This record gives sequence, structure tokens and C-alpha cells, in this order.
Amino acid sequence: MIETFRNAWRVPELRRKLLFTLFIIIIYRVGGAVPVPYLDSAAIASWFESNDASGNFFSYLNVLSGGNMSKATILALSVGPYINAQIIIQLLTYALPPLERLQKEGPEGRKKLNKITKYVALGIAIFQGWAYYRTLGGTANALVYTSGWQKWFSEVVIIMCFVAGASLTIWLGDQISEKGIGNGISMLLFAGIIARGPSAVWNLIMLMKTGEAKYIILVPIIIVIFILMIAFIIFMNEAERRIPIQYAKRIVGRKQYGGQNTFIPIKVCMSGVLPIIFAMAFMSLPSTLEMFIKPNPDGTGFYNGLLRWFSYTHPFYAILYFFLIIGFNYFYVSMQYNPVEIANNLRQSNGGVPGIRPGKPTSDYFKRILSKITLVGAIFLGIIAIFPIIFGAVSGVPIAMGGTSILIVVSVALETVRTMESQMMMRHHKGFLE
Repeated sequence: MIETFRNAWRVPELRRKLLFTLFIIIIYRVGGAVPVPYLDSAAIASWFESNDASGNFFSYLNVLSGGNMSKATILALSVGPYINAQIIIQLLTYALPPLERLQKEGPEGRKKLNKITKYVALGIAIFQGWAYYRTLGGTANALVYTSGWQKWFSEVVIIMCFVAGASLTIWLGDQISEKGIGNGISMLLFAGIIARGPSAVWNLIMLMKTGEAKYIILVPIIIVIFILMIAFIIFMNEAERRIPIQYAKRIVGRKQYGGQNTFIPIKVCMSGVLPIIFAMAFMSLPSTLEMFIKPNPDGTGFYNGLLRWFSYTHPFYAILYFFLIIGFNYFYVSMQYNPVEIANNLRQSNGGVPGIRPGKPTSDYFKRILSKITLVGAIFLGIIAIFPIIFGAVSGVPIAMGGTSILIVVSVALETVRTMESQMMMRHHKGFLE
């Protein structure tokens, strides 16, 4: 990876793209330090510190924003509205024929889908900004004005600041996608998660400074586990099942076409981090509801029991979280991968799997392979997601950067390196003039 960056830096055009990407990321981080008026930042920080490990929806959004939500800055919503809008539009593409037609229209159709996604993201940002404002006023007690006309004015200003920050984030991401390296939104998400790294390292150092034998032993173990987890994610992210394909020979005139052997790669982890995001959003609903509807003080009743079962530290939470990730992974892969369509395309191009008849036997073969690979990828995502929960329950040391954050960081880094390698290959490829 270091060698790839070094070679890319030597190419003037790639160097300009790298510098432009770094410039946009700096602007994004500076925007994350601009506070929103009429909010008490100290009260917000203490409220997030007391609820950070509860597993509610706001702690999940705080991870996506790189900690900007806990600071209540103008970029508090960050990439969250756009990611949610992308997921919604992607799901609706398979349910609504007009959106499906747009997806198949090529670049122009994708531009229209991207514009629709931005409008949906704007609506989600307005709703999330209003919900965040109500939370800050109802449970965090972080509003400067709580009554009178000043309250209504401050509400409009606060929500507009949040929506403007989300719109700015989308615009910055578009600038990176057009003039920089890699996917813009992914790069901003990567930068936000990386920004929390120094504070996580500092917390580990402070634990070792306490002098307790438990922390002196556990901190090196956490570092080793962190490195092994990165290696495991890289291995699974690059793993794929290659299905051999053989094309029949055709003679047209005096020339022979086809006859070559190739393969269809099926990635083990083709759904990425999306099943974890789906499962996390579902699991955070009860704890988020707790912020608006308080449980009984005596701890009895169905509602109190439901909140206990969905607590971040309860074993039921980890078990249900694991199985939800497996279920959402199968659901997402079933929408992305159509074995019948692949079998039909192979038959139309005079290709097929050796030893498998064309048509339905080929599609059934792909279904069997895909079912096994999806299960392996789902178990991998489930282990990555619940490992910090299990480790924190056993050791008593919360891990700031969980498996999901590491998965996002590693995936974006690998994709960026692949993008730079492909661009360098196009520039260094020897043509017929040489």
C-alpha cells in the first residue's frame, strides 16, 4: 500500500488528485469543529459520555459522524442521511419499475438516481435534525432557550445548521468523486472514523497509567487483537470463489471464435458493511425509544423487560444481533445476485460451467454455491460485529473502535488502493507505439 501511494505521488495528475482529496478532508474536519449556536456543548458531551455504550441510534450516528454529533457541530449529521438515502433508493430500485429502468439506462439513468438520492437525503436530514433537536432539549437539557419566541427561533436555526452541514457533506463527497481519488462519501466516512483513533489510543494509554495489573495485561492484548482483526478483514475482503466457465468454439468464415476458459468471481463478502448497518438500526430501536418514553422506576412491566433484553450488555442482544446480520446478508445478496439471469447470459453467449448443463441446472448450481458463500460471509460479518460486545463483557474494557469501524476503514483503504493501481496501470500500459 505504501509503495502504491509512493508510485501514485510520482504521477503529476494523481498527485493533484491526492492533494485535492486531502484538501477536501481538511475542510470536512474543520467544519466538524464549528459549533451550532444556541446549544450547550458541555451538556451534550456529558450526555453522550453517559449514553455512549448504550447501543442506541445516536451512538451509531456518532460513529458515522466521526464524533461530530457528540460535539453538536454543523456536521453532526455528517454522511448519515446520504447513506440512509442510498440504502432506501437501492432497495426501492428492486421494488419500483421506474427506478429499475433508470438503473438500466446507463450513466444518464445513474445521474437521475443520484439526484433522487440527494433529495431523499435532504428529507432524511430535516427529520434527523428535528429528532436530534428534540432529544437535546428533552433528555440532554442542552438548549440555551427553552421557552418563548427565542425557543422557536433557536429551533429553526439549529435544524437549519444540521441540514446545511449534511448538504455540505454531500457536496464535499461529490467533489472528491469528481476530482479526487475514490468514492467521496466513503472517504469522508473513512476520515471521520480515523479521527477517533488518537482518542482511542490515548484512552488505552491512560488505562495503562493506572498501574493496575489487569490493564497492563489487557492493553497489549487489545493491540494484538486489533492487528489480527485487520488481517482477518483483509483476508475475507479479498476472498472469492472462482467458478470456471468454458465457451464453445464457433467458426465464422475462416476464423474461429470462442473456446477460451475463464471464471466468474463471487466475493465471499459481497454485501460489505450494509447488513451490519441494517441490523444495528433495528437493534437500536428499543434503546432509542427509551430516550423518549421513560421506563417505570420500579423496574417492572413488559416495557422494562424489553429494554433489559435489548440492552447492549445482555447476551440476548449479541445473539439476536448475530442472527439479524446473517438474515440481512442473505436478503441483500438475493437482491444483488440473480443466478437465473447469470445462467441465461451464459447460455446466450455459448458459455457454461464444465459438467453442468445449461439452463436450470446451471442456475441451481449457482444458487447452491451462492448459498454457501453467503453463509460464510454472513458469519464473518457477525463475528466482526459482536466481538467487541463479547470482549467488553469478558474483560470489562470497552473498545472505542469496534469491528464495524475497522471493517469500514479497511474496506475503504483497499478500494482506494485498487483505484490508484488501476489508474496507474492505464498510464503505464505499453501501447502499440512502443
